Parts: sequence; C-alpha cells; structure tokens
Amino acid sequence: MTSARRNGRVVGATLVVVLVVLALLGLWFRHTFHRVEKTLHLPPSGEAAYNPLYALAKTLEADGVKVNARQRLMLDDNALAAGDTLLLFNDPRALSPPEAERLLAWVEEGGHLLIRTPLYAPGEDTMGPDAPQSAMLDLLSAWLVDETPSCVDFQVEGEDHHVEFCRGRRFAFDGVVPEFAWGDLQHGYVYARVAAGKGRVDVLADFDFMANTATRSFMQETLDAPPVGGLRDGPHRALARQVLAPNYRQGTMHLVYAAEMPSLWRTLFLRGWMVWAPLLLALAAWLWMRMQRFGPPLPSPAGERRSLLEHVRASGEHLYRYGRGVMLYSAVRQAFLARLRRRDPVAAALSGDAQVAAIADRTGQPADRIRTALNVPASHDRQGFRDRISLLIQLRNRL
Repeated sequence: MTSARRNGRVVGATLVVVLVVLALLGLWFRHTFHRVEKTLHLPPSGEAAYNPLYALAKTLEADGVKVNARQRLMLDDNALAAGDTLLLFNDPRALSPPEAERLLAWVEEGGHLLIRTPLYAPGEDTMGPDAPQSAMLDLLSAWLVDETPSCVDFQVEGEDHHVEFCRGRRFAFDGVVPEFAWGDLQHGYVYARVAAGKGRVDVLADFDFMANTATRSFMQETLDAPPVGGLRDGPHRALARQVLAPNYRQGTMHLVYAAEMPSLWRTLFLRGWMVWAPLLLALAAWLWMRMQRFGPPLPSPAGERRSLLEHVRASGEHLYRYGRGVMLYSAVRQAFLARLRRRDPVAAALSGDAQVAAIADRTGQPADRIRTALNVPASHDRQGFRDRISLLIQLRNRL
C-alpha cells in the first residue's frame, strides 16, 4: 500500500507540473503574439490576365455605358455610329491607310477617337518628322519630337501629388492647333484633342493610366506591396473620365486592345515548379544511374564457359606445357589399342612386326608409319609428338 500511494503522489505531482508549464506557455504565447490580418493580392485570372482594359470596361458598364471590348478593330463586323467612342490601345502603326481614312471619316461625322503615340523597339529611330509613324498620325499632321520622355505633374484636388506620361513619346503638329493640349510646342505635347468635322481625335503619349494596373517596381515586388496604378489611383480615374468625356453615354464605347497573354514558359517556370522540379531531379538521378564509369573503358569480364571440349583442350595444353606430353601420347595410344581390340581382336593379340603388318592391311597405311606411331616419342621432340598423335587418331578413325 505504501508503494502504491508513493507512485500515486509522483503521478499527481507530474501532472501538476505539466499543467503549470502548459499554462505558462499559453500566457507567454498570448502576451507575445497577437492576431493580425494580411491581404494577399493574387495575380489576375481569366480575361483580366490578358485584357489590359478589363477594369475600364467593367467600370464603364457599372456606370451605365454600353461597352464593346475586343482584341482587333474589325470595322466590318463592328459598325461605328456617330456618337460612339473608339479607344485604340494598340500601337497605331497597326492601322492601314484605308482603315485610317475610314476612321477619320467616321470622326468627321461625330465620332470620338483616342490613339496613342507609337511603341518603338530599342535602337529604332523614333525622332523627327521622318521617323516611322502611323497612317492616322500622318493624316493628323502629327510627328514625334526630339525629346527624351519625362514625367509631367498632374494634381487632383484631394489627392496626393501625382505624375503622368513618364514613358510615352511626346508629339507635335504641323499647322494644326489643338482644342486642348497638355504640354508646349518647345518640348512637345503629352495629350492633345484635335477637332475633325463634328468629332474629335485625342492623341496621348501613353494609355497606362487606363490599364488594369500600372507596372510594379522592383521594390514593390520585393516587399510584396499591393499593386498600384491604373484605375486604382484617384488621379487616373479623374483623367480617364476627362479623356472620355466628349461622347460619354451618347453611344457605344469601343475598347480595342492587344491581348497581353503571359509567356507559357514563364508561367510554367514560376507556377509549375512543384511539378518540373521533382521531375528534373528524377531525370538527373536516372541519368546518374545510367552514366558510365569515369575513366578508360574496360572490357567486359568473361562469362562462365562450360564446353567439355574447351576443358579437355585446356587440360592438354597444361600437361604439355609442364612436360607431360608422354602422358598425353600414352592416353591416345591406349584409346587406339582399345578400339583395335574391339574391332580386330586378332590383330590386337599379335605383337611386334606381325601386329604392325595386320594394322597396315586393315587401315591401308604404310607399315613404317604405323611402327613409328606405336613407339613412344622423345619428350623434347615436338614435331614427332604431333605426328604420332595425329597418325594414331587417323588409324583409330579407320578401324
């Protein structure tokens, strides 16, 4: 009983200590850590992943504006009315001269066209009136100025200081005075509205403020900061509303964009590493297993050989090499005499010249050769050994 009580007290004390430790850990955790909420901005999916004007289209639809968003212009399938608005998010050089003339005729009837300055590849000549431009800019007498792109200030009441058109190419006109302009003749315009008949054409240096989100900086990506820019910013929404003002709610808003599909290989590299990394490791392990040994090539080891004739030949070569040729000759001579006793007992019973003569009559061989074959050769006479062995085998086969 005393031992049982002692064990019970030990167990109870152990439980009390464990409970106290757990309580202290709980108090330390509640004092050290606290619950926080974190917003994770997932990458766009669906149409928002390839349509840079997706947010603009949804915003206009929510405001009661009829929207027709598509990737290509397709004027034959999408007729433009007098009160419509057309935003060409693509590079304007994609317009052919007939399409440019057709669009300008539509603008003169009351349409509103928005285009941007061309996008040029690195190293391409983009300066001056002779630089490759678009047919529409040529019809509007617009050309790119020799000016390095720089940001311009844009302040909206109630918003922080803002800048726009940091990457777009500035432009100017020959003999055309715009209704509204942002910039000056010396450094070029970043935005201008030109009247054409009953309609208007807006030329902008860039459309990034209308896109879903602006380009994120390296520091934002490193710090996992939320995406900014595009229509998320108040100044961008205000500027987009002013640019789209002429025919707002009068007709259809045609948004033509170039699909910006992400690269398949980049997507697989960034999001598919859970699949290709194990497969790559498995392939490397398989190649390591199948790889040959480093160093000079070695012949394959000889396999086991069970041919009786090879064993007999090897045994004979071994005996002959070590001076046992007489033993080999005696074995062949005994085999010949054993067959002679079975096939011609009379000749086998004879001896001397009588036996030699009987064997010569039966086999047709000269008696001198038979007499020589029946005599034991000298141990050093290699040629005599070979001749006697060969002749005895021939005589044995003739019996």
